Amino acid sequence: MNNITVIRGSGDVASAVCHLLFRSGYPALIHDQPRPSATRRGMAFCDAFFDGDAVLEGVQAHLAADIPELAAVLDGRERVPVVSLELPRILEALRPGILVDARMRKHQHPEVQIGLAPLTIGLGPNFTAGITVRAAVETGWNDALGYVLWEGATRPLEGEPQKIAGHARDRYVYAPAAGVFHTSLAIGDAVAAGQEVARIDGVPLHANIAGSLRGLTHDGAPVAEKAKVIEVDPRGPRAQVRGIGERPGRIARGVLEAVRAWESGL
Repeated sequence: MNNITVIRGSGDVASAVCHLLFRSGYPALIHDQPRPSATRRGMAFCDAFFDGDAVLEGVQAHLAADIPELAAVLDGRERVPVVSLELPRILEALRPGILVDARMRKHQHPEVQIGLAPLTIGLGPNFTAGITVRAAVETGWNDALGYVLWEGATRPLEGEPQKIAGHARDRYVYAPAAGVFHTSLAIGDAVAAGQEVARIDGVPLHANIAGSLRGLTHDGAPVAEKAKVIEVDPRGPRAQVRGIGERPGRIARGVLEAVRAWESGL
């Protein structure tokens, strides 16, 4: 059985999934656009698309330039390859057994992917197990977080973000328009309420609250209108800005559960 795993997306959830599968012995890779706009970069592999390499909790990711390099990194089993080649080329060259859509595009309806690999798994809202993907995993902060569905639709997008120290949506800053994101700050930097953190094509973006930068899109990344580009953790120095968080970890365990159930013949 071919257990090569393609994970779509490079944010904190996709990276947690890749990290766990890699540590569990699966040859896993991450696919995303050339300059992804993920924000929680200290909790993800996404910086490898900009810098060539990135490390998440002891696992190194490496940007593969072409199919031969991608195959070589997979075969080496020492690093996670990240790649921005066209997805059909990757699927044709590798014939992966597992495809995980971890792009977390909450407001978009993903295309039907059930035929792209023997096992396809969708994470979050707008997936229907058995129709758009083979299995789906719940990603909302509720009692179903990490639950695997083999039939039916995942829960719809739910309300406000989880509160941290009394703050919810005001922790985030969204792109007022599409453009190129520019910042001189870094993940973990302290910011004050009202401080300019970044600009999009000359339009300044300010922190709504004081705290530490947990999320910050990479300088030079193109962003879509209304995309989440900045996240401030009000806990300041106590904020978790690096490593795998609780929610991504629980989602990743759900994916591993689905993979092992499929391998056992479910």
